[in-house]
Amino acid sequence: MTDDLAAPFRFEYDPATVRYGPNCVSQLASELTALGCERAFVVTGSTVGETPAVMDPVRAGLDDRLAGVFSGTTPRKRLGTAYDALSRYLEAGADAIVAVGGGSSLDVATVLSVLVATDREPADVGAELVERGTLSVPESGLPPVVTVPTTLAGADLSQVAGVTADPATCPVETAASGAVGDSELMPAAACYDPVLVATTPRRVLAGSAMNGFDKGVETLYARNRTPITDATAMRGLGLLSEGLLAFGDGSPDERTYQRLTQGVLLVQYGISRPDGTTLSLIHAFGHGLTRRYDVQQGAAHAVVAPHVLDYLFDAVDGRQELLAEALGVAGTGDPAAAAVERVADIAAALDLPTRLRDVDGPTREEFPEVAEAVLSDSFLANAPAALDIGREDVVGVLEAAW
Repeated sequence: MTDDLAAPFRFEYDPATVRYGPNCVSQLASELTALGCERAFVVTGSTVGETPAVMDPVRAGLDDRLAGVFSGTTPRKRLGTAYDALSRYLEAGADAIVAVGGGSSLDVATVLSVLVATDREPADVGAELVERGTLSVPESGLPPVVTVPTTLAGADLSQVAGVTADPATCPVETAASGAVGDSELMPAAACYDPVLVATTPRRVLAGSAMNGFDKGVETLYARNRTPITDATAMRGLGLLSEGLLAFGDGSPDERTYQRLTQGVLLVQYGISRPDGTTLSLIHAFGHGLTRRYDVQQGAAHAVVAPHVLDYLFDAVDGRQELLAEALGVAGTGDPAAAAVERVADIAAALDLPTRLRDVDGPTREEFPEVAEAVLSDSFLANAPAALDIGREDVVGVLEAAW
């Protein structure tokens, strides 16, 4: 194991203002005041938009600063959806965006902020997405975005947003998918309210939780980790482990949701930076499945995470002792096995799929194609430097997960 105390690092991070607490959305208006904004446009999905337990506190917190609500986001994160929201935003005369919900709504809100600031025609924007897989971010004119997460996926402190386009909903000639990223896309503020998180249906929260949880796991072994992200990830994983096991028992209380909300805040704090992200091996596997098959990302992570870690710890150290400590299973004599078992236990407690054959994913004959997608994923660059992973290794992990 390398001497981490001797390893130099540079940490550049410009985070959102973070507000946490039960019923803290009541302070949304004051956050807008701090940002110098007067009219907030809310972006959310249809389910959240029709949930009074979420929207009533948000409306009350914004009070007379609420300019309008767009509740049309979908998991597909369409560029066309962002353009639909743009028309409503301009009609409302808004000067800020409040994104409420899960990762899809937060990503669409981020893309909306880019569209507000651009002076290009929609056809030009769509053509860029098809050609480059991304969108140019204007140097100025981006409206502030305030995120109000209701899931545990961890998309609320990010400077990257996923985006797709389809000829049926957007002026593009062919379907496209990609992401837009820039340090200027970090939200201006993030409001973490465990009371709102508790309103999310169990199935949705469980799937998102595995995604957020794995961000903390990966941060510990990522090659671009720092002592700062070690500290936040370890504390966050401890809170998430306790909270997710209690949540899985079927008897969560207020403290459970407080642990979960603080935990996901901490595991993602500092991992999305101008020089890249600490997302790594597990997310690369997840992308290899979710971008080609109709598999929910949290389910994909639940299936592959224990097997990815088992492979990783067999190949390199992967800071297994640190992960075991973070998960509360240190001192067993075999930190790698204890950490893998703990991750598997959490996935099982959440009632998520644990076998690849049980999701709408690839057949075993398609594993080599999935392996190529995993190996070409950009997040693989953040794997431990000593890891030499090839197609046979990826196929072996998929076989173990089958």
